[in-house]
Amino acid sequence: MLNLLGAVALLLWGLRMVKTGVERAFGTRLQRWIGAGTRNRFLACGIGLVATLALQSSTATALMTAAFAGSGYMSGAMAQGVMLGANLGTSLVARLLSSGMEMLAPMLITVGVATFTLTSTRAWRSAARAILGAGLMLLALHLLGQATEPMRHAPMLAALMAALGAVPVLALLVAAVLACAASSSLAVVLLVMALADGGSLAPPLSVALVLGANLGGAVPPVLATLKGTPAGRRVTLGNLAMRLAGCALVLPIAGPLSTWLAPHVGDAGLFVVDAHILFNFALTIVGLPLLDPMAAVMLRLVPDAPAAPDGPRHLDPAGIDTPAIALANAARETLRIGDRVATMLEGNLEALRRDDARLCAAAATLDDEVDRLNEAVKLYLARLSRPTLSETDAARASEIADYAVNLEHIGDIIDRNLRQIVSKKIRHHLSFSAEGRAEIEAFYERTLANLRLAQSLFLARDPELARQLVELKVDVRRFEQNSAQSHYERLRDGRVESVSTSALHLDILRDLKRINAHIASVAYPILEQQGALRESRIIEHPG
Repeated sequence: MLNLLGAVALLLWGLRMVKTGVERAFGTRLQRWIGAGTRNRFLACGIGLVATLALQSSTATALMTAAFAGSGYMSGAMAQGVMLGANLGTSLVARLLSSGMEMLAPMLITVGVATFTLTSTRAWRSAARAILGAGLMLLALHLLGQATEPMRHAPMLAALMAALGAVPVLALLVAAVLACAASSSLAVVLLVMALADGGSLAPPLSVALVLGANLGGAVPPVLATLKGTPAGRRVTLGNLAMRLAGCALVLPIAGPLSTWLAPHVGDAGLFVVDAHILFNFALTIVGLPLLDPMAAVMLRLVPDAPAAPDGPRHLDPAGIDTPAIALANAARETLRIGDRVATMLEGNLEALRRDDARLCAAAATLDDEVDRLNEAVKLYLARLSRPTLSETDAARASEIADYAVNLEHIGDIIDRNLRQIVSKKIRHHLSFSAEGRAEIEAFYERTLANLRLAQSLFLARDPELARQLVELKVDVRRFEQNSAQSHYERLRDGRVESVSTSALHLDILRDLKRINAHIASVAYPILEQQGALRESRIIEHPG
């Protein structure tokens, strides 16, 4: 049993190494390929098959597909088509691994280790990781055969297999639990193949265990997407429902089916793998014409959640085909982000004035909302068809995306820096000097005024407002320098309050200066279009 557990663990680790190696080396390309599988159901199925052959994990393909569907890049029907191909792909991986390739294990391990050791390039090291993982998988299959050899003639195993064979539903559930626990139907199928090689399993029992492995392998993606978007959950739940329906149809005829299939295969181990392939091939053939009805059923079972009060309000999907409307929608949503950031900054200032820790905590919640809205705006703009956009519309889309990102950065500075500074002041019962407090509050007020000006500029795109905002950035820099100088003078005078809060005072000045730099960035594209922005402030020939 220890040898068996070690072989299974090595197999799972090899699978993981192949998956992570391929993801690190080719992950971006794989994601693009999967995202491209939205044109028709046959292409979607082929994309899923190829991706799973590369990753050797239908779970990884399922999670990528759920992410694309959840982001709106792929319809529910096409996502289910990708999953059908992924299921077929994992069964073909089992066939490749069972075709007597164990002799390649030492060579693959040697090549993988040597490449990983001798190269420092990330892509090559990732590819070496995948090669090493493939070698470990083949070695694990060899060890599985050796580990199961003493068990094949054990009376206890024979009695257990007989009991499972008498209750096919129980056999299916046992295999499903094992596949779910291992997060891999492939590992369980290969284990069943190793047991069947010695004649321990009757063909009907092999079919029941293969069905259970397929059913259990669909559960981990469901668990992984429970907290995801409804569209993402529909992908994994639909895949589980399709496998469950296939198991319900095939299990009652497992006996006659195995009687028909066994003579055509001969080898008991290959019978397991071929049954695995046949099941997924049949699911693909039956499922491809039913993708649209299946997607409609899943939409009824898992409807889209109503728009949350803190979710996007203006990103209407119906306007995405009209660039002018889509850009206006994105701009309105970005202005909402700016309003949330202003609320964060006001709350941080009020917490500083009143020493209220609850106001500090509210900033974290608002920052999460800002992050969600920024992500929604980026995804909405990414759905615009770039080839059909005019040059002006493309430039406006970039401006909106850049401003949204800058607002998110401001939110991060408030949440991660200013909130922590104010919390530390409250926690340690510190107080600024009267002059220092007045300077800091004035800097906050100036920053809020600049943010409101940036909001107006983002909407009106007035060159005069843009010039004014950039000039205010210079004033901010001078204000920060003067305040820091005044603070140093108070330190030299030995002011107790200034000494105890020196780090806090200077950190607040630095962070507010950074926020103002992000605020002023909205003016640069407008001034650049007017030809009023120099590339450098350096004077080439002073004097």
